[in-house]
Amino acid sequence: MADAFGFAILGLVILLLAGDVLVKGAVNLALRLGIPALIVSLTIVAFGTSAPELLISIQSILEGVPGLALGNVVGSNTANVLLVLGVPALLAGLGATSDTRREYVFMLGASVLFIALCFLGPLTWWHGLILLAGLAIMLGDAVRSAKAHRNANADDTGDLEEADPDMEWWKIAAYLALGLIGLPLGANLLIDSATEIATAYGISDTVIGLTLVAVGTSLPELATTVMAAFRKQADVAIGNVIGSNVFNLLAIIGIATLVGPIPVDPEIVKFDLWVMLAASLVLLPFVFRKLPMGRGVGLAFSALYAGYIVILLT
Repeated sequence: MADAFGFAILGLVILLLAGDVLVKGAVNLALRLGIPALIVSLTIVAFGTSAPELLISIQSILEGVPGLALGNVVGSNTANVLLVLGVPALLAGLGATSDTRREYVFMLGASVLFIALCFLGPLTWWHGLILLAGLAIMLGDAVRSAKAHRNANADDTGDLEEADPDMEWWKIAAYLALGLIGLPLGANLLIDSATEIATAYGISDTVIGLTLVAVGTSLPELATTVMAAFRKQADVAIGNVIGSNVFNLLAIIGIATLVGPIPVDPEIVKFDLWVMLAASLVLLPFVFRKLPMGRGVGLAFSALYAGYIVILLT
């Protein structure tokens, strides 16, 4: 058991370091390409930080516990909003974003589509194709937005702290590679050891999926968002959460259903899906009215998530 605790700490350290270098690489890539940091966080950063969810979901299906895949994604999306935004806001505060309304609407649309398909469960390959089609639409829109931004030759990177407009391409690529490799590596170390600890204490697979594994796979987002908050990169922080949630619902489950069917637990339909949707809706005033997330908001978000965990465990 001592080894499990040691590997958990090692995984957490790798996550924090990888989150830092990934933000550096993403912000500087945006600066060099003339693309808004928000677009990069919705694609490269989001996919990189969603890699643990994909690995866990596929592994759970192959090992005969497909219900863990669904609990992982649903629990992770709830944690992404309340925990991943709550903790950075509590520590450093998050300023108002420039404009995330379009991406936020995509996230709400993906959430509603996912919930509707869960009512038609179990989720099979044709559900997955629908989700992947939604992902293609979202990515296509992001690419069009990036091209429009470049054509307009707009410059909104002046407020990117610690961005180096002269950073060499090899260094940017190294930052991105280290981040994208380190995040899933650290997450796997942490999840494997944490699951071993939880199993030793007799916690069920369903609760592990919605709580321990969900929090574990959300730690890359948390690491990235904390670093972005301290760098005063609200767009990267919010965009990372929105993008990760969209990837979790559309890409992770979409790909996982191609590996095997995923049963939908009635308890998840009754409670957890609606908690996930409610957590997404909590962001509405911050996105549409561009309100900053101060420490009070961070405390409220963190408290709400703690209450959700308590309900699950009791």
